[in-house]
Amino acid sequence: MLVAAVVMPLSATALEVVAGPPTEVAVTVYRAPTRPGGSLDLDRLGGFALITEKRLVSVPAGVTRVRFEGVADGIQATSAILSGLPESVIEKNRDARVLSPAELIASSVGGKVTLVRTDRKTGITRSTLATIRSDAGGVVFETAEGIEALRCSGFAETFSFSGATDLPARPTLSVLVRSDRALEAPVTLAYLAQGFDWTANYVATLAEDGETMELGAWVTLANGNGVGFPDAQTQVVAGRLNRETGDVEPFALAPYIFGQCWPRGSTTDIPPVYLASLRDRMFKRANMPAAAPAMQEVLLTAHRVEEEQLGDLKLYRVPERTTVGSRQSKQVRLLDRHAIPIAILYKASLPANEDAAPRTAQRFLRTRNDRAHGLALPLPSGQVASFVTRGSATLLVAEAPLRDIAVDEELEIGLGESHAVEVQAEHERRTIASKAKVESFPLLPGVTHFESAKVDDVSRVRVSNARGTSIRFELSIELRDGVQLIGADHPVGSRNGYPLFELTIPAGARETIRYQTEHSRVVAR
Repeated sequence: MLVAAVVMPLSATALEVVAGPPTEVAVTVYRAPTRPGGSLDLDRLGGFALITEKRLVSVPAGVTRVRFEGVADGIQATSAILSGLPESVIEKNRDARVLSPAELIASSVGGKVTLVRTDRKTGITRSTLATIRSDAGGVVFETAEGIEALRCSGFAETFSFSGATDLPARPTLSVLVRSDRALEAPVTLAYLAQGFDWTANYVATLAEDGETMELGAWVTLANGNGVGFPDAQTQVVAGRLNRETGDVEPFALAPYIFGQCWPRGSTTDIPPVYLASLRDRMFKRANMPAAAPAMQEVLLTAHRVEEEQLGDLKLYRVPERTTVGSRQSKQVRLLDRHAIPIAILYKASLPANEDAAPRTAQRFLRTRNDRAHGLALPLPSGQVASFVTRGSATLLVAEAPLRDIAVDEELEIGLGESHAVEVQAEHERRTIASKAKVESFPLLPGVTHFESAKVDDVSRVRVSNARGTSIRFELSIELRDGVQLIGADHPVGSRNGYPLFELTIPAGARETIRYQTEHSRVVAR
């Protein structure tokens, strides 16, 4: 007995206590690093959050297992940090099995159930005592008549059972601690959890004269977990966080419950009946309503998020406490700016020396993120909806993604294609001039001699403006490696490493741009 007591693990002998509910919560949401933009899908959130909770814990002397109930479904248990207990923490455990229809059946394998079958024609109901033998890939029962699968009898069929289960109703993190005395202490639990994300949503309203705009923005944050965080201090972090690995722990998902006959794949199969949907498995808990639809709450407040520096990242803090609800997206005001001076321009980018059929130009709105233009604040990436004012009406003209824009950086917002401005390219000619030949020995049989040649290309680009007003137009020429622009009939600038032609094209006019390039090429003599 003494030997058994020595080798018995501490976890088996530990007393178990439940920590008090959170008295204070902070939620810091980080964006999904690979999300290209667009709206947030509550079922596919690739970001994560740092959750910090303050709770009151009472532990007796000795080894105690402290259960923290109501943590996020997507908790990454390895990241959990517990502070405030004066003694040592021995181990941490994430109790992944949470009460759900599928897990309830899994925990009852070997137990007794009552099969209730109803004849659809007569309405007669018959009850049969059975034992659950398996829940892997389908629910299997054993009755007095033998082994059978759920929904194979041909009758309308369900089952019922009762009994105790040790499945918690909420996601739980348990921590094994050792203390030499009984104590009650406020502790802080901090952990990372997946199933969160945030984005910025901008609204740009162009004035009727096209010379100024108003820019408003919301921070949209989303929680895809089945656990909410009421009255939380909330902040979001912009920028790309350096994470060395993308490995995260999965949600505590139970498998589907199948109601299907065997053998599978035969013509006699009954189509599978999913008794627990994805949302059932993830979010239907004993303390939640039967249906937990995705909701959206817009928080209208006179206060706006406040920007702070977080190393090389940007932190936006919501000044008022707010609820980061379960299965919910929420919006908080980010900014309001008025009378921002802008320029409307048309752009095209063409590969050098290639024919191009007539194509539409792209229309852009351009300004600068500085104080002179009424901005001068970091703009996190997101989605921009652009509207234009026409009399008393405001009309949507475009939706486009926006990358992170730093202070003093140029800000461009895509306004879509313009069918009134067309661009067409034509490769006029190519000249290959070999360099002077160098004396050499006679070539061996089967050997080809190569030499360097200079290649000159001349191309023409036509730009037509069918609008009733003049436009600003920019043409970017994409040069391959080794190719350089050596001549043109219009002034040439540079943008992003490529030659750039900037023109003003009158209403109803057409402009032609001719340019010449040169590069070296190896040819056979």
